[in-house]
Amino acid sequence: MNRIRIALLGIMMILSHVALAQEDSLQTENNTKAVTLKDSVSETKVISKRIKVDGVASVVGDFVILESDIDKSFIDMETQGMPTDGITKCQVLGKLMEDKLYAHQAIQDSIVVSDAEISGEVQGKIEYLVGAIGSMEKLLNYYNMEDEQTFREELTEITKMAMLSQRMRAKILEEMEITPEEVRIWFNGIPEDQRPVFGDEVEVAQIVKKPKPSKEEVEKAINRLKEIKRDIEENGSSMAIKATLYSDDPMVTENQGFYSFSKKDQFVKEFKDVAFSTPEGEISEPFESEFGWHILKVEKIRGQVVDARHILIQPEISDEAREQAKTELDSIRSKILAGEFTFQTAARNFSDEKETRFDGGVLRNPVDFSTRFELTKMDSKLYSQIGDLQGDEISQPLMEETRSGIVYKLVKVIKRYPSHTADFSQDYLKIQDLALKDKQLETIREWMNDKIKDTYISVGSDFKECDFTNNWLKK
Repeated sequence: MNRIRIALLGIMMILSHVALAQEDSLQTENNTKAVTLKDSVSETKVISKRIKVDGVASVVGDFVILESDIDKSFIDMETQGMPTDGITKCQVLGKLMEDKLYAHQAIQDSIVVSDAEISGEVQGKIEYLVGAIGSMEKLLNYYNMEDEQTFREELTEITKMAMLSQRMRAKILEEMEITPEEVRIWFNGIPEDQRPVFGDEVEVAQIVKKPKPSKEEVEKAINRLKEIKRDIEENGSSMAIKATLYSDDPMVTENQGFYSFSKKDQFVKEFKDVAFSTPEGEISEPFESEFGWHILKVEKIRGQVVDARHILIQPEISDEAREQAKTELDSIRSKILAGEFTFQTAARNFSDEKETRFDGGVLRNPVDFSTRFELTKMDSKLYSQIGDLQGDEISQPLMEETRSGIVYKLVKVIKRYPSHTADFSQDYLKIQDLALKDKQLETIREWMNDKIKDTYISVGSDFKECDFTNNWLKK
């Protein structure tokens, strides 16, 4: 039983990639748009026409899943570089059916997704796609749509269904926790020869110095933004084109500087403060954040959501400022090696990175927020920086380009953990995460089986022999 549970956890993680591919791909979702069986006769005729071409793989409540939806899911995964080896059509269909059951039950439970939220999500996707493909005309041709309004309506319905599905699943698992005793029981229930093995891991710390631009370079950036602002306001220039040409935001090639967000979203405080205080249609004065200097135009205010476009200019860093940062790090490194203070003390006193300085420079793994990084799963850039370090060795000053500009840093491996079989005390956080996922999996399975009994489910003849995780065949 424990071996089966561990295997199911692996399948769940694989299928989560399938879910992302399904939710993020417009081409797939365009063909998997939810269609209610209670709709008008004219819509029923459209469904019938599609059925003759594709064939129905399954019906879940009011929603139809076509065989072509499954094929396009595989295409989407391959396009996005996701591995498809070992993933079967049965597994993909099972995941699509889960999504539709979530959405169906969300409607039954009166779960609401506001028009403002849907509109913001749709606008963000359209802006992203237009930026990626080149123009709205090319986008409509690519998806074989007659006009922009039709495309927006299709995408709005798709987005609504995806958000309903996400919220239904979140509701099922909301406030779910796992106690230390439950974790202990779960772990002790795994035979020793079947316990997970964790690869080589390290704890890493760094001291960061960020070269400061001169006052002249800051003024130059501010004046450039003022010129751009004036050109847009007085001459009607396109801010999207200006962003594409001049913005230092690394996402500009994909979104032309456009972002749609609420106050709860994770944008820097300065950016949100300006966005939510600037009137619709107006462009802000230049303002500073940790990323550089911006101007921002509020394109639309939709309740608690703002559609804004910005241009970021990062002031040039002089060669002298760069050399000064490296010289400071060289001095800090020499004093650590001479025993004047520890690496952790130096990080607390000299590092410019506020996220790590108070932890003595120790980095947090963005996956689980622990201090450990598994070498085989570590970011390639970080791995290249610490790969050759031995013992208590401290790197020479390293230059790195980040979203907030150029930084220099010293890196040290604080501790190494050799590959080993899971140990309850040493690996508690990882074990806790596995145990919680198993508990969530069991909760979802119970919910699915319960709702399947009360929901109309039909599976196409070509899939009757599938060994589904859930009881879709109601055997």
